Amino acid sequence: MEYPDKRQLDPTTKRAKKLLAECVDAANALLDHEATVGDLKIVRTVLREMAAGFRVFAPYADRHKITVFGSARTLPEDADYKLAVDFGRRMAEAGFMVISGGGPGIMQACLEGARRENSFGVGIELPFEQSVNAVIAGDTKVAMFKYFFTRKLFFLKEAEAVALFPGGFGTQDEGYETLTLVQTGKAQPMPIVCLESPGGSYWRSWESFVRKDLLDNGLISEQDLCLFKISDDIGEAVDEVTGFYRVYNSSRWVRNRLVLRLHHKLADEVVEQINDQFSDILKKGRFEQRQAFSIERDDPHVWNLPRLAFHFDRHQFGRLRQLIDYINRA
Repeated sequence: MEYPDKRQLDPTTKRAKKLLAECVDAANALLDHEATVGDLKIVRTVLREMAAGFRVFAPYADRHKITVFGSARTLPEDADYKLAVDFGRRMAEAGFMVISGGGPGIMQACLEGARRENSFGVGIELPFEQSVNAVIAGDTKVAMFKYFFTRKLFFLKEAEAVALFPGGFGTQDEGYETLTLVQTGKAQPMPIVCLESPGGSYWRSWESFVRKDLLDNGLISEQDLCLFKISDDIGEAVDEVTGFYRVYNSSRWVRNRLVLRLHHKLADEVVEQINDQFSDILKKGRFEQRQAFSIERDDPHVWNLPRLAFHFDRHQFGRLRQLIDYINRA
Protein backbone atom coordinates (compact mmCIF):
# COMPACT_ATOMS: atom_id res chain seq x y z
CA MET A 1 0.00 0.00 0.00
CA GLU A 2 1.58 3.25 -1.13
CA TYR A 3 0.66 6.41 0.71
CA PRO A 4 -0.07 9.42 -1.55
CA ASP A 5 1.41 12.85 -1.01
CA LYS A 6 -0.64 15.81 0.21
CA ARG A 7 -0.90 17.89 -2.92
CA GLN A 8 -4.37 19.39 -3.26
CA LEU A 9 -6.32 18.31 -6.34
CA ASP A 10 -8.94 20.65 -7.82
CA PRO A 11 -12.06 18.46 -8.27
CA THR A 12 -13.02 20.33 -11.45
CA THR A 13 -9.83 19.48 -13.34
CA LYS A 14 -9.62 16.90 -16.09
CA ARG A 15 -7.26 14.79 -14.01
CA ALA A 16 -9.57 14.77 -10.97
CA LYS A 17 -12.56 13.78 -13.09
CA LYS A 18 -10.54 10.98 -14.68
CA LEU A 19 -9.45 9.63 -11.30
CA LEU A 20 -13.02 9.75 -9.97
CA ALA A 21 -14.28 7.92 -13.06
CA GLU A 22 -11.67 5.22 -12.48
CA CYS A 23 -12.92 4.84 -8.88
CA VAL A 24 -16.47 4.37 -10.16
CA ASP A 25 -15.27 1.84 -12.76
CA ALA A 26 -13.42 -0.10 -10.05
CA ALA A 27 -16.58 -0.19 -7.91
CA ASN A 28 -18.70 -1.39 -10.83
CA ALA A 29 -16.17 -4.11 -11.58
CA LEU A 30 -16.95 -5.69 -8.21
CA LEU A 31 -20.21 -7.02 -9.66
CA ASP A 32 -18.34 -8.53 -12.60
CA HIS A 33 -16.16 -10.48 -10.16
CA GLU A 34 -19.11 -11.96 -8.26
CA ALA A 35 -18.62 -9.89 -5.11
CA THR A 36 -20.89 -10.91 -2.24
CA VAL A 37 -23.09 -8.61 -0.21
CA GLY A 38 -20.49 -8.86 2.56
CA ASP A 39 -17.76 -7.79 0.13
CA LEU A 40 -19.76 -4.76 -0.95
CA LYS A 41 -20.41 -3.78 2.66
CA ILE A 42 -16.66 -3.79 3.33
CA VAL A 43 -16.01 -1.58 0.28
CA ARG A 44 -18.81 0.80 1.23
CA THR A 45 -17.54 1.14 4.81
CA VAL A 46 -13.95 1.68 3.69
CA LEU A 47 -14.93 4.42 1.23
CA ARG A 48 -17.07 6.18 3.82
CA GLU A 49 -14.31 6.01 6.41
CA MET A 50 -11.71 7.31 3.98
CA ALA A 51 -13.95 10.19 2.88
CA ALA A 52 -14.54 11.13 6.52
CA GLY A 53 -10.81 10.95 7.25
CA PHE A 54 -9.98 13.17 4.29
CA ARG A 55 -12.47 15.77 5.57
CA VAL A 56 -10.95 15.76 9.06
CA PHE A 57 -7.38 16.36 7.90
CA ALA A 58 -7.95 18.56 4.83
CA PRO A 59 -8.06 21.92 6.70
CA TYR A 60 -4.64 21.19 8.23
CA ALA A 61 -2.74 20.03 5.15
CA ASP A 62 -0.10 22.75 5.62
CA ARG A 63 0.69 21.78 9.25
CA HIS A 64 3.45 19.35 10.21
CA LYS A 65 2.16 16.33 12.13
CA ILE A 66 3.62 13.53 14.21
CA THR A 67 1.82 10.28 14.97
CA VAL A 68 2.32 8.80 18.44
CA PHE A 69 1.74 5.12 19.25
CA GLY A 70 1.73 3.58 22.71
CA SER A 71 -0.21 1.57 25.26
CA ALA A 72 -3.80 2.38 26.18
CA ARG A 73 -3.10 0.84 29.60
CA THR A 74 -0.42 3.28 30.78
CA LEU A 75 -1.68 5.07 33.90
CA PRO A 76 -1.30 8.82 34.61
CA GLU A 77 1.10 8.14 37.50
CA ASP A 78 3.40 6.11 35.22
CA ALA A 79 6.71 7.71 34.21
CA ASP A 80 6.05 6.96 30.54
CA TYR A 81 2.71 8.79 30.75
CA LYS A 82 4.41 11.89 32.10
CA LEU A 83 7.08 11.55 29.41
CA ALA A 84 4.38 11.43 26.72
CA VAL A 85 2.74 14.57 28.10
CA ASP A 86 6.06 16.40 27.94
CA PHE A 87 6.80 15.07 24.47
CA GLY A 88 3.41 16.21 23.13
CA ARG A 89 3.98 19.66 24.58
CA ARG A 90 7.47 19.94 23.09
CA MET A 91 6.32 18.82 19.66
CA ALA A 92 3.49 21.36 19.67
CA GLU A 93 5.99 24.07 20.64
CA ALA A 94 8.08 22.95 17.65
CA GLY A 95 5.10 23.55 15.34
CA PHE A 96 3.80 19.98 15.03
CA MET A 97 0.26 18.75 15.49
CA VAL A 98 -0.04 15.39 17.26
CA ILE A 99 -2.04 12.42 15.98
CA SER A 100 -2.93 9.60 18.35
CA GLY A 101 -5.48 6.81 18.55
CA GLY A 102 -7.64 9.04 20.73
CA GLY A 103 -7.96 6.50 23.54
CA PRO A 104 -6.56 6.45 27.10
CA GLY A 105 -2.99 5.87 28.26
CA ILE A 106 -0.16 7.14 26.07
CA MET A 107 -2.69 8.30 23.47
CA GLN A 108 -4.31 10.65 25.95
CA ALA A 109 -1.02 11.74 27.49
CA CYS A 110 0.50 13.04 24.28
CA LEU A 111 -2.69 14.94 23.43
CA GLU A 112 -2.72 16.48 26.91
CA GLY A 113 0.73 17.86 26.24
CA ALA A 114 -0.06 19.10 22.75
CA ARG A 115 -3.44 20.51 23.89
CA ARG A 116 -6.73 20.16 22.07
CA GLU A 117 -6.02 22.72 19.36
CA ASN A 118 -2.96 20.79 18.20
CA SER A 119 -4.43 17.29 18.48
CA PHE A 120 -6.11 14.69 16.28
CA GLY A 121 -7.88 11.56 17.46
CA VAL A 122 -7.94 8.62 15.03
CA GLY A 123 -10.12 6.15 16.91
CA ILE A 124 -11.11 2.54 16.42
CA GLU A 125 -14.50 1.03 17.19
CA LEU A 126 -13.93 -1.77 19.71
CA PRO A 127 -16.41 -3.49 22.05
CA PHE A 128 -14.41 -2.30 25.07
CA GLU A 129 -13.18 1.07 23.72
CA GLN A 130 -15.71 3.00 21.66
CA SER A 131 -15.09 6.60 22.71
CA VAL A 132 -12.20 9.03 22.55
CA ASN A 133 -10.53 10.60 25.56
CA ALA A 134 -11.66 13.83 27.20
CA VAL A 135 -8.88 15.90 25.58
CA ILE A 136 -10.24 15.45 22.06
CA ALA A 137 -13.88 14.34 22.62
CA GLY A 138 -16.36 16.36 20.58
CA ASP A 139 -13.65 18.00 18.49
CA THR A 140 -13.89 18.21 14.70
CA LYS A 141 -10.40 16.69 14.52
CA VAL A 142 -11.66 13.20 15.40
CA ALA A 143 -12.08 10.38 12.89
CA MET A 144 -13.49 6.98 13.91
CA PHE A 145 -12.80 3.76 12.01
CA LYS A 146 -14.22 0.26 11.95
CA TYR A 147 -11.19 -1.29 10.29
CA PHE A 148 -7.63 -1.15 11.58
CA PHE A 149 -6.12 -0.98 8.09
CA THR A 150 -7.95 2.20 7.09
CA ARG A 151 -7.14 3.71 10.47
CA LYS A 152 -3.44 2.90 10.07
CA LEU A 153 -3.42 4.41 6.59
CA PHE A 154 -4.34 7.80 8.07
CA PHE A 155 -1.83 7.47 10.90
CA LEU A 156 0.99 7.35 8.33
CA LYS A 157 -0.50 9.19 5.37
CA GLU A 158 -0.79 12.37 7.42
CA ALA A 159 2.42 12.15 9.46
CA GLU A 160 5.90 13.55 8.86
CA ALA A 161 7.24 11.65 11.87
CA VAL A 162 6.33 8.78 14.20
CA ALA A 163 7.01 8.35 17.92
CA LEU A 164 6.63 4.99 19.66
CA PHE A 165 6.19 4.53 23.40
CA PRO A 166 6.07 1.15 25.19
CA GLY A 167 2.93 -0.78 24.39
CA GLY A 168 1.38 -4.14 23.66
CA PHE A 169 0.55 -6.06 20.51
CA GLY A 170 -1.05 -3.03 18.86
CA THR A 171 1.97 -0.80 19.42
CA GLN A 172 4.32 -3.51 18.15
CA ASP A 173 2.13 -3.98 15.08
CA GLU A 174 2.06 -0.25 14.37
CA GLY A 175 5.80 0.08 14.92
CA TYR A 176 6.71 -2.81 12.64
CA GLU A 177 4.34 -1.63 9.92
CA THR A 178 5.82 1.87 10.06
CA LEU A 179 9.33 0.46 9.76
CA THR A 180 8.29 -1.86 6.93
CA LEU A 181 6.68 0.90 4.91
CA VAL A 182 9.68 3.21 5.26
CA GLN A 183 12.14 0.33 4.66
CA THR A 184 10.40 -0.57 1.39
CA GLY A 185 9.71 2.96 0.19
CA LYS A 186 5.94 2.62 0.51
CA ALA A 187 5.93 5.59 2.89
CA GLN A 188 7.90 8.81 2.68
CA PRO A 189 11.22 8.88 4.54
CA MET A 190 10.51 10.09 8.06
CA PRO A 191 12.07 10.08 11.53
CA ILE A 192 10.94 7.25 13.80
CA VAL A 193 11.76 7.67 17.50
CA CYS A 194 11.28 5.01 20.20
CA LEU A 195 10.83 6.68 23.58
CA GLU A 196 10.62 5.51 27.17
CA SER A 197 11.38 6.98 30.58
CA PRO A 198 14.96 6.86 31.95
CA GLY A 199 15.81 3.47 33.43
CA GLY A 200 13.35 1.59 31.23
CA SER A 201 14.37 -1.49 29.26
CA TYR A 202 11.48 -1.88 26.79
CA TRP A 203 13.13 -0.52 23.65
CA ARG A 204 16.65 -1.70 24.48
CA SER A 205 15.32 -5.24 24.90
CA TRP A 206 13.45 -4.90 21.63
CA GLU A 207 16.60 -3.63 19.91
CA SER A 208 18.57 -6.61 21.26
CA PHE A 209 16.02 -8.94 19.68
CA VAL A 210 16.18 -7.02 16.40
CA ARG A 211 19.98 -7.20 16.30
CA LYS A 212 20.31 -10.81 17.48
CA ASP A 213 17.43 -12.52 15.72
CA LEU A 214 16.88 -10.29 12.68
CA LEU A 215 20.20 -8.65 11.82
CA ASP A 216 22.53 -11.51 12.79
CA ASN A 217 20.39 -13.97 10.83
CA GLY A 218 20.43 -11.79 7.71
CA LEU A 219 16.72 -10.96 7.88
CA ILE A 220 17.41 -7.21 7.79
CA SER A 221 20.51 -5.23 6.84
CA GLU A 222 22.76 -3.08 9.02
CA GLN A 223 21.52 0.06 7.27
CA ASP A 224 17.94 -0.70 8.34
CA LEU A 225 18.95 0.12 11.91
CA CYS A 226 19.27 3.76 10.76
CA LEU A 227 15.51 3.94 10.28
CA PHE A 228 14.78 4.38 14.01
CA LYS A 229 16.29 6.02 17.07
CA ILE A 230 15.89 4.88 20.67
CA SER A 231 16.03 7.51 23.40
CA ASP A 232 14.96 8.28 26.95
CA ASP A 233 15.70 11.99 26.51
CA ILE A 234 12.94 14.36 25.38
CA GLY A 235 15.32 16.94 23.94
CA GLU A 236 17.17 14.30 21.91
CA ALA A 237 13.90 12.88 20.57
CA VAL A 238 12.55 16.30 19.56
CA ASP A 239 15.87 17.14 17.88
CA GLU A 240 15.68 13.85 15.95
CA VAL A 241 12.32 14.87 14.50
CA THR A 242 12.97 18.55 13.83
CA GLY A 243 16.54 17.96 12.64
CA PHE A 244 15.29 15.61 9.95
CA TYR A 245 13.72 18.63 8.23
CA ARG A 246 16.61 21.03 8.80
CA VAL A 247 17.63 20.94 5.12
CA TYR A 248 15.53 18.07 3.74
CA ASN A 249 11.95 19.08 2.91
CA SER A 250 10.28 16.17 1.11
CA SER A 251 10.73 13.76 -1.76
CA ARG A 252 8.94 12.79 -4.92
CA TRP A 253 9.42 10.48 -7.87
CA VAL A 254 9.65 12.27 -11.23
CA ARG A 255 9.51 9.59 -13.88
CA ASN A 256 12.43 7.31 -12.99
CA ARG A 257 14.29 9.71 -10.72
CA LEU A 258 13.93 10.32 -7.02
CA VAL A 259 13.90 14.05 -6.23
CA LEU A 260 14.77 15.33 -2.78
CA ARG A 261 13.41 18.84 -2.22
CA LEU A 262 15.72 20.89 0.03
CA HIS A 263 15.26 24.07 2.06
CA HIS A 264 18.73 25.25 1.09
CA LYS A 265 21.00 24.76 -1.89
CA LEU A 266 23.97 22.49 -1.22
CA ALA A 267 27.52 23.66 -1.81
CA ASP A 268 29.13 22.16 -4.92
CA GLU A 269 31.72 20.36 -2.83
CA VAL A 270 28.96 18.73 -0.76
CA VAL A 271 27.33 17.39 -3.93
CA GLU A 272 30.69 15.95 -4.96
CA GLN A 273 31.08 14.33 -1.54
CA ILE A 274 27.63 12.80 -1.90
CA ASN A 275 28.59 11.38 -5.29
CA ASP A 276 31.71 9.86 -3.72
CA GLN A 277 30.06 8.42 -0.62
CA PHE A 278 26.61 7.34 -1.84
CA SER A 279 27.23 6.09 -5.38
CA ASP A 280 26.23 2.59 -4.19
CA ILE A 281 22.52 3.58 -4.18
CA LEU A 282 22.58 4.86 -7.76
CA LYS A 283 21.08 2.73 -10.49
CA LYS A 284 22.96 4.86 -13.00
CA GLY A 285 24.30 8.39 -13.46
CA ARG A 286 25.14 10.86 -10.70
CA PHE A 287 23.52 13.00 -8.03
CA GLU A 288 22.59 16.31 -9.65
CA GLN A 289 21.47 19.51 -7.95
CA ARG A 290 18.85 21.35 -10.00
CA GLN A 291 15.63 23.32 -9.94
CA ALA A 292 12.15 21.81 -10.18
CA PHE A 293 11.10 19.64 -13.11
CA SER A 294 8.29 21.12 -15.20
CA ILE A 295 5.97 18.28 -14.17
CA GLU A 296 6.25 19.50 -10.57
CA ARG A 297 4.15 22.58 -11.31
CA ASP A 298 1.27 20.77 -9.64
CA ASP A 299 3.19 21.15 -6.35
CA PRO A 300 3.49 24.96 -6.12
CA HIS A 301 4.35 25.25 -2.41
CA VAL A 302 7.75 23.61 -3.04
CA TRP A 303 8.26 24.88 -6.61
CA ASN A 304 11.10 27.26 -5.74
CA LEU A 305 13.08 24.84 -3.57
CA PRO A 306 16.38 23.41 -4.89
CA ARG A 307 16.47 19.69 -5.66
CA LEU A 308 18.86 16.78 -5.52
CA ALA A 309 17.81 14.36 -8.26
CA PHE A 310 19.18 10.88 -8.92
CA HIS A 311 18.37 7.42 -10.28
CA PHE A 312 17.77 5.64 -6.96
CA ASP A 313 18.02 1.85 -6.95
CA ARG A 314 14.67 1.67 -5.09
CA HIS A 315 16.14 -0.86 -2.70
CA GLN A 316 18.48 0.66 -0.10
CA PHE A 317 16.12 2.86 1.89
CA GLY A 318 18.30 2.63 4.99
CA ARG A 319 21.10 4.16 2.95
CA LEU A 320 18.65 6.78 1.68
CA ARG A 321 18.03 7.73 5.31
CA GLN A 322 21.81 8.01 5.79
CA LEU A 323 21.95 10.31 2.76
CA ILE A 324 19.24 12.56 4.21
CA ASP A 325 21.12 12.70 7.52
CA TYR A 326 24.30 13.63 5.64
CA ILE A 327 22.48 16.42 3.80
CA ASN A 328 21.06 17.78 7.07
CA ARG A 329 24.50 17.81 8.67
CA ALA A 330 26.03 19.50 5.64
